[in-house]
Amino acid sequence: MSETSPKLRAELEGIPTYKPGKPAAVSDGPVAYKLSSNENPYPPLPGVLESVSAAVGAFNRYPDMACTGLMSELADRFGVPLTHLATGTGSVGVAQQLVQATSGPGDEVIYAWRSFEAYPIITRVSGATPVQVPLTPGDVHDLDAMADAITDRTRLIFVCNPNNPTGTAVRRAELERFLDRVPADVLVVLDEAYREFVRDAEVPDGVELYRDRPNVCVLRTFSKAYGLAGLRVGFAIAHDPVAAALRKTAVPFGVSQLAQDAAVASLRAEDELLGRVGSLVSERTRVVGTLRGQGWTVPDTQANFVWLRLGERTVDFAAVCEQAGVVVRPFAGEGVRVTVGETEANDIFLMTAEGFRKEI
Repeated sequence: MSETSPKLRAELEGIPTYKPGKPAAVSDGPVAYKLSSNENPYPPLPGVLESVSAAVGAFNRYPDMACTGLMSELADRFGVPLTHLATGTGSVGVAQQLVQATSGPGDEVIYAWRSFEAYPIITRVSGATPVQVPLTPGDVHDLDAMADAITDRTRLIFVCNPNNPTGTAVRRAELERFLDRVPADVLVVLDEAYREFVRDAEVPDGVELYRDRPNVCVLRTFSKAYGLAGLRVGFAIAHDPVAAALRKTAVPFGVSQLAQDAAVASLRAEDELLGRVGSLVSERTRVVGTLRGQGWTVPDTQANFVWLRLGERTVDFAAVCEQAGVVVRPFAGEGVRVTVGETEANDIFLMTAEGFRKEI
C-alpha cells in the first residue's frame, strides 16, 4: 500500500479545529450544568415543538431550498426586501459564506482579538490572511486601530457586537465614525448573534445602519435568544449584491425544514421570547453585581454571558468550576466565558468564584 497521501491545500496546515463548549459530565453525582456554549436554558418557545413535530413525517423529502416561509417572515419582521436576505446554518455558516464570497489568497480579513474564535478559522480556510487587532484594555473593539489596519488588500471586516467572548459592545457614535472611515468597496459584517440581550440604548441595531450603507451586512441567529442552537439556522441582512452572493455560496438544502419551521414559529412567539430574554438579563445583572462585589473586574456585558480575565489561572479556575458542577469556557492564558444560565447554575458558579477569589 502506498504511503503517499492525497494532496491537500497548504492553507489548511496549522488551522485549529473549532472547539465547542465542553458538555456537562454525566454522572451519579450532583447535577452538572453546562455554562460553556451560551445556550438558552429555556425549552423551545410555544408552538415550536408542534411545528417541528408536524415536519418530522417528511424527512424523506428535501427542505425548501429557498426557505420561502422563513424569508417572508424575516422580511416582514425587519422591514427589508426579500432580496436583501440570505439564510444559512447558523450565523457562523453565513459568516463563512461571506468570507468565501469576498476573500481568497492575497486578501485580508480584519477582526478584533480576542473575538469569535471561528473568524481566524474561516478566514484561513478561504486562503485569505487574518488581521487581528487587539481589544482595548477594557476588552472593547479598538475601532480606530481596526480602521488604521485597512489596506488595499482588505476585503472584509468583522465587528462582533456584542463581542464574543467579552460581552462588550461598541456604541453608535464610534461605530458610525468607524464605518465612515471604511472604503465603500470593503464589506463590514456586524455580527449581532446576541443582539436580543442588548440593553444599552447607545448600542445601535445594525439593521438601522445597513439601510443606507451598501457595504454593511448584519448577521443574526436563532441559536441564542430563540433557543434553536441544535437546529442551526441563521441569516444575513445585506444589500442585493452581497445577499445574492450569499445565496450562491450557500450549501444546497443546508437549512433543514425542521429548522425553517421552528424559526418561523419562534418569530411568531415574540412576546414569550421577550419575557425569557428579560429574565436572563435580570440574572445577568445579578451575576455581574455579585462578581464585582466579590472583587472581580467584570466588563460591562450586553450578551448572555460574562467574561473574567484570569490569565495563567484560567485553566485552574475552569477545573474548580467543573468540580463544583458547572462547566465554563476557558481560553487558556486569557480568561473564562461563563454563560448566564439557570438560577441554580449561576448560584453554583458565583459560590465557586467567591471561593477562588479568596485564594488569589
